[in-house]
Amino acid sequence: MLDGAMGTLLHSRGIPIDQCFDAINRLDPAIVADIHRSYIEAGADIIETNSFGANRFKLAQHGLEDDVVALNQAAVSVARRVIEGSFRQVLLAGSVGPLGVRLAPLGRVKTDEAQAAFAEQIEALVALPTDLPQSSGVDLIILETMPDLNELEAAVQAARSIAPDHSIVGMMTFTRDDRTVLGDTPANVAARMVQMDLDAIGVNCSSGPVQVLRLIAILREVAPDMPLVAAPNAGWPQQLEGGRVLYPATPKYFADYARAFVDSGASVIGGCCGTTADHIAAMRKALDSPADANHPLPHVSSTRQNDITTGATGQPTRLKQALVENRFVVTVEMSPPRGIAPQRLVAGARMLKEAGANFIDVADSPLARMRMSAWAAAHLVQREVGLEAILHFPTRGRNLLRVQGDLLAAHALGIRNLFVVMGDPTQIGDFPEAMDNYDIVPSGLIQLIKQRLNTGVDQAGQTIDQPTSFTVGCAVNLEPPDRSRELSLLRKKIRNGADFALTQPIFNPSVAKEFIEAYEKKYHEPIIPIVAGIQPLYSIGNAEFLHNEVPGIDIPVSLRQRIQQAPDQQQEGVAIAQEILEEIRPLVRGVYMIPVFGRYDLVADVLDMLGKEH
Repeated sequence: MLDGAMGTLLHSRGIPIDQCFDAINRLDPAIVADIHRSYIEAGADIIETNSFGANRFKLAQHGLEDDVVALNQAAVSVARRVIEGSFRQVLLAGSVGPLGVRLAPLGRVKTDEAQAAFAEQIEALVALPTDLPQSSGVDLIILETMPDLNELEAAVQAARSIAPDHSIVGMMTFTRDDRTVLGDTPANVAARMVQMDLDAIGVNCSSGPVQVLRLIAILREVAPDMPLVAAPNAGWPQQLEGGRVLYPATPKYFADYARAFVDSGASVIGGCCGTTADHIAAMRKALDSPADANHPLPHVSSTRQNDITTGATGQPTRLKQALVENRFVVTVEMSPPRGIAPQRLVAGARMLKEAGANFIDVADSPLARMRMSAWAAAHLVQREVGLEAILHFPTRGRNLLRVQGDLLAAHALGIRNLFVVMGDPTQIGDFPEAMDNYDIVPSGLIQLIKQRLNTGVDQAGQTIDQPTSFTVGCAVNLEPPDRSRELSLLRKKIRNGADFALTQPIFNPSVAKEFIEAYEKKYHEPIIPIVAGIQPLYSIGNAEFLHNEVPGIDIPVSLRQRIQQAPDQQQEGVAIAQEILEEIRPLVRGVYMIPVFGRYDLVADVLDMLGKEH
């Protein structure tokens, strides 16, 4: 039995999250000693030194790069004192984490520089503590939470050069999609780790027990003769107000998985971020009394998946489930970044999630402006934020071959919700000379997706490896200049399989209501779920532009006058959007928020009314 988290408990005892945790070995060793002692009393057979970040690169962030030896030896000394005062035999492992820098060729740090940094730390951990002459250094080395196989290999080589007789454990960490930060699958990781001079391999950090159990099963399949280590986080962390971080998995939950880890081949089990002495005690008890474990656990397959996707084939997406269950949908349109940096996109999506959005619409080259691929942006939102994306999929600029290939690529990235549109003409955008042809119109593409790809064949009738499972939306204008034509076009899209419809921004709720009633009266059937477009007006200039220059948008003069006369035009725009949403809400199944100029904060202000109603 390994111990649990150190940083989590230091933070819970009042150490600021931005302080150097490794320096606490000198600044307040009693706190560190108390944590070590709690884990020993809980039943841990191995405790780790508080030295996870005590390497030259990470310490430099705190101006402590010259204190590598002193801080690591202090970590050993604190832990050794606790072990010597304990009531039973416990091993001491030297904790060595990643350097916090990227190695070449993806970074600026050369392999020999990385090895030197690891060697400096490991040499301090295995040396005899200067203040405890009768003691020794660490008994083994744990290279943990490694994101990069090349970095792990550099650490292993450094450890073997410094401590050839010590046991060395290597543990990788994985993202939500069961890949390392650099994209390696668990099968590839296991195959590579077996080639390193390691005594045990494993998985730590990552997410909770379910994922780590799945990964351990794959490692066992690839490396059946290697001892395995499993030390999961207590689930995905949740940021609370005031900077607190909450991990949801309870000690009882960890106890339920303790025996499962062992049955899957793990020789050493413990915990990582968010785990406490209570988690370790619960796992210890479960191992010592296996007959008491009767909680049913989910089946874990060791299938070597290339990716874990949202809405697996055959499973309805969250959007589809919401529509079927008549739950109100809140989605917000976001544009991909103009370059390669997705941080603002991800940060905005997180804020919108907190404000009440449960889906994100990702536009594809809006206004024919060059931007990052919408597939990549949608994938990042799903992976980093946990919100399901609705990918805008324009037919313009794609031939029939490209359309089908792009759809299969989106599906492989875990994107299952589509909004099929014609797309903006290239002559209004950054590259007016770009090809603007297309082989298929939106209604035909909806038919191709729902009646061909979703049944397992392509447009030519040839079988694909498995059916797709797309949920498809279409566009509709509830305030059209030609109502009869728009009704007929919507009817065709519905007959071809559209699951829902997104509307243009609504500024005349009474006219939108008349359109819905006209459809149901004409075709004697309920209209498909409508997700109403709501756009907070930013200023009188923005209102006049939309009214005069954007086809299909009519903003009543009364609303434009309100904006113009308001002392705070932005807040007046928010108030108008809230009023429209309140009036249209009984008629629709959701709201599609369309921000202006990337002002997601104004969208969040509009959504506040939904939170107040709940």
